[in-house]
Amino acid sequence: MMAHLVLFTIYAVLFLAAVTAAVAAKRPPTLFTRVGLVFAQGVAWVWGVLLTVGGLALLIHEGPWPITNGWFAMCSGLAACPLSAWLLRRYAGIKVPLSVQLATALLISIAGRIAVVYVLHRPFLPQCSGDCW
Repeated sequence: MMAHLVLFTIYAVLFLAAVTAAVAAKRPPTLFTRVGLVFAQGVAWVWGVLLTVGGLALLIHEGPWPITNGWFAMCSGLAACPLSAWLLRRYAGIKVPLSVQLATALLISIAGRIAVVYVLHRPFLPQCSGDCW
């Protein structure tokens, strides 16, 4: 039960950060929008670094197959990382809003969980016995 709550909380925070970034981008700069944008940037950096490194570690430790073993985590982290947006803007001339980055990262992460259900035949939410926490 606790694992379900943790996964739901992670997805909710990422969704909230995406919505906050979208709202902050459309309003004139106030204290609330600046705080919201700082929150969204912080979530993006943490999500980007944590999932990119975690996904890469899974790929190194477990190998590239099955396809769900770290690929979705790493791609979700790369999509959320503000460094990716900066590189796209600087070298390709493509401006990607933070809200689009975070929404893309959320969708990639959910797609990874769905792939786990269909490819590995495991439940969508991680299962935990009573002594996990």
